[in-house]
Amino acid sequence: MDTLAFVESPVQFLNVLEWAYTSALHPATRRPPGTAGAAPGGGGSGGPGSEGSGAAGSMSAESGPGAPDSASSASSGLPASLPGRPGSHGTGTGTGPGHGTGTGSAGAPAVPPMTVVVLPPVDPMTRGQLRRVAELARDEGHTVQWAEARGGAAPLKTVGALARPLRRASRVVIGDPFSRYVQLLLTLTTAPEVVVVDDGTATMEFVQQLARGERLTRWHRSGSGGPGAALFAPVSRRARSRLTPSGSRRVEIFSSMPVEKAVAELGVTAGVNDFAWTRARFGPPRLTGGTDLVGTSLVETGVVDLDRYLQAVRSLARTHGATRYFAHRRESTEKLHRVTEETGMEIVRPDLPLELVARRGPIGRTILSFPSTVVHTLPLALAGTPVQVAVCDIDPAWLTDSASPRAQGFLSGVTTTAPAVTRLPHTR
Repeated sequence: MDTLAFVESPVQFLNVLEWAYTSALHPATRRPPGTAGAAPGGGGSGGPGSEGSGAAGSMSAESGPGAPDSASSASSGLPASLPGRPGSHGTGTGTGPGHGTGTGSAGAPAVPPMTVVVLPPVDPMTRGQLRRVAELARDEGHTVQWAEARGGAAPLKTVGALARPLRRASRVVIGDPFSRYVQLLLTLTTAPEVVVVDDGTATMEFVQQLARGERLTRWHRSGSGGPGAALFAPVSRRARSRLTPSGSRRVEIFSSMPVEKAVAELGVTAGVNDFAWTRARFGPPRLTGGTDLVGTSLVETGVVDLDRYLQAVRSLARTHGATRYFAHRRESTEKLHRVTEETGMEIVRPDLPLELVARRGPIGRTILSFPSTVVHTLPLALAGTPVQVAVCDIDPAWLTDSASPRAQGFLSGVTTTAPAVTRLPHTR
């Protein structure tokens, strides 16, 4: 099988690696319609990851240490691949939390290689984490292509360069079905297998909307989306059809979220992400004696009022003795400055997804969080350790006037469906 994956965030990238690892563990469950006996994964003759020039010859191969991620490929108009650095599995670099040396598991399965195309956003925090996960992916033997996909003529060039590998791919893996970019790419493929990996708790909303036949809309968005959404509607409908299984197309949702029932009703294959790759490659972590608090970008997305949020953070830090605040990659510098001033907590900006940071350690024995993806994923990544994850619900009074009507119900559902966490009362 020729596998082509598209990621726009570090969490998506991590979950693509988790999917690849699980696919190697259970290959029989990964065969799309009409390919009985086919081997899963990428790296087949003539497919993505096998040609010296990258995905189906349309993108440049890895450029080597020190090459800038903005270097252009003369043959395709796409930037060259990310600079790679050879290294053994489980070896972290740098200083501070999230770094360390992990140990791989004996007898771990050989994961078939695939090509991962990174469509990076513009913010430096996300780009930095994507670069670090790319290093881990290369250590696993995968090909990573870095495609600048924002601004000016970049989207058209990128879509044009990806058309050929999309037509040739037998399997397409995506991380954000709500992304217009990804929806456009889906319309260019007739791959007999499509896999959706988690982009956090948004997967829960995606499955529900797909089951109801609704337009795909992020849970925190209000309104109809304006003229742009209307113009894009035909593309979105066609992409949604690619995410619906048929006699010639298998669709899998690989998730750590509670979506099995809804997925079964859709006729979609449910793949369970228990972070087996993360646990096999890293840890167990060294534990500190303290408490860590995980930040959220709910203020930045306009869902939660800033002052109410800071009040809750102060209360949690004081009540539970939290000393470190793990910032979400989209949190603003101004807000984090206020967190430090008002609580005295150390701000930690992880250079990898928090699941990897926590598994590598050092990490607190107690991790506090607001409703977010990590209340589902951290207990899985930290299975077998004494770390406790506790979640503080969002008080309805914290919501802004512009918050989506769906916000409170969605956030409450994130908490109530997390099976392995302690629920804390609202803070005042």
